[in-house]
Amino acid sequence: MTGAQRPSRPPTLVVGSGGLLGRHVRSTLERSGASVRTTSVPWHDPVAARAVLRSELAAFVDSSPDGRVNIAWCAGAGVVSTPADELETEVSLFRDVLDDLRAALRPTTRLAFFFASSVGGVYAGSADPPFTELSEPRPLVAYGRAKLAMEEALTAFCAETGSVALLGRITNLYGPGQKLSKPQGLVSQLCLAQLRGTPLPVWVSFDTIRDYLYVGDCAEMVVDALDGLHEHVRGAGSNAVVKILATGTGATLSAVIGETNRVFRRRSRLRIPGAGTPGQARDLRVRSVVWPELDKRTQTPFSVGVRRIADEIALAYAAGTSAPIHKHQSTHVSEISIR
Repeated sequence: MTGAQRPSRPPTLVVGSGGLLGRHVRSTLERSGASVRTTSVPWHDPVAARAVLRSELAAFVDSSPDGRVNIAWCAGAGVVSTPADELETEVSLFRDVLDDLRAALRPTTRLAFFFASSVGGVYAGSADPPFTELSEPRPLVAYGRAKLAMEEALTAFCAETGSVALLGRITNLYGPGQKLSKPQGLVSQLCLAQLRGTPLPVWVSFDTIRDYLYVGDCAEMVVDALDGLHEHVRGAGSNAVVKILATGTGATLSAVIGETNRVFRRRSRLRIPGAGTPGQARDLRVRSVVWPELDKRTQTPFSVGVRRIADEIALAYAAGTSAPIHKHQSTHVSEISIR
């Protein structure tokens, strides 16, 4: 801003700050000098988790001196293969938390909420890629249906309270900090397999297309979106805006493997079991047509992102602290679970 000081960012509560996206959103905010709040949530116990979040949200809302607060919901235990009953528990908890947040709001509260949703979950059964925010969502498995249910709950919350939200449908995140013990994170699993010299089972065809978004770039988009969300929704027709967070460039599995081979200067050892997995679309190219200003940024080159993952895993592996891969664990080209 010329001739005026840019207003400071409001305090931000990052839910799921220990996960891949949450960790990077937190660090992006901290580097900017923003006030960041995190909390440890016992996700394995929904009753205890709700109690912790209820107390945290009330204290957080009350702590803002001018009523402005941001929430970045980067939590989520599910992946494409998660059973429906577990996902139903997650959806129910999210709805309960929104009820508690509604009770905690004050007449002066000005809330901006980011919710991490999933391109792969939402559009897995949709027709005619590349998909945009205008494409009809057609989830194939319970994971995608759960994401849509949580989006709908947050949309209703915003309509009732006057809060604003960004429903961020994210493509395949990759980058340092991926939890290697879960069946997810293709790029991180490829790097670990390279370092260990072990074969990696791949259950989808090599022409499977995904959009790989570096997690640091995604975190910057989330922070920028929260900054401008109140202004953006004025002309959006809804207080909850759907936005695809992606590079806009699809890459085949074979291209991803080829790039990791170039970084490590040797061929990956792959094992091809021969059977596909449910919920995995072959082509998940996307193109965002909403809020294009958020997409105008320099993206981290894929080779740079791979090298950063390799360096982190190499240090952890050398120290004996990297999470093991179970001998029967498969790696799917699927949406990353964000928690």
